[in-house]
Amino acid sequence: RKAEEVVHEVETLAANGCKEVVLTGIHLSSYGLDHGDNLLHLIQEVHKVEGIRRIRLGSLEPGIIDENFVKELAKLEKICPHFHLSLQSGSGATLKRMNRHYTPDEYYDIVLRLRKAFPDCAITTDIMVGFAGETDEEFKESCEFAQKVGFAAMHVFTYSIREGTAAARRTDHVAHDIAVKRYHAMSDLAKKLKEEYFRSCVGKTEKVLIQRRESEEYANGLTPQYVPVRIYGSDANRQDIITVQITGASGSDFCVGEEIKCL
Repeated sequence: RKAEEVVHEVETLAANGCKEVVLTGIHLSSYGLDHGDNLLHLIQEVHKVEGIRRIRLGSLEPGIIDENFVKELAKLEKICPHFHLSLQSGSGATLKRMNRHYTPDEYYDIVLRLRKAFPDCAITTDIMVGFAGETDEEFKESCEFAQKVGFAAMHVFTYSIREGTAAARRTDHVAHDIAVKRYHAMSDLAKKLKEEYFRSCVGKTEKVLIQRRESEEYANGLTPQYVPVRIYGSDANRQDIITVQITGASGSDFCVGEEIKCL
């Protein structure tokens, strides 16, 4: 899609009261390669649209997060400090077999680059377990790397054979029961890290976009970091953006907060 077309859609959304848009796609990082454009330019153009208060990015390939991309992104006040960076595995050997063109060390450098520019950002990811040839040691490395990064959220899934792929032709597939065990172990780690991230939010003041009201008692919304917050005692409605003091965390489900009303 051409940038002009995307901007026009965003303008229409803004005219109808939308405050946040998400730029997403099957391979978002490759945007524009087919017509001489690039993702950064698209983001900059969408940023100009009046009425839009927040721009969130979909899943990004680590390779796009170079120094210039981060520097230019940091100039845009509407960018949500929430970055979903595809990882797949925290083991270098596994990444090589997957034909992923980065190492854990390179990925971690990208995380540090983002955190330097966006100190309160949330880093989320996808992690696959049980890929062909994955050893116990490689799985351990993947868990340790996830812990090192301190992801705010992880989407964990188990490798499944896709006919016609190079991986499908391998003869060292992980046994189903082992893959399931690794899935549960990584999912437990994901829950632990999410709980830790939510607890780190307590005491902070955030701008929360109200998504819905489920009762007269509270409203549900999202911080720029994509943290779900339940706000009690607020009369805010859908699409309102309010200032909220985060007062607690309910495990890995959501945070709790109170609206700070300006006098």
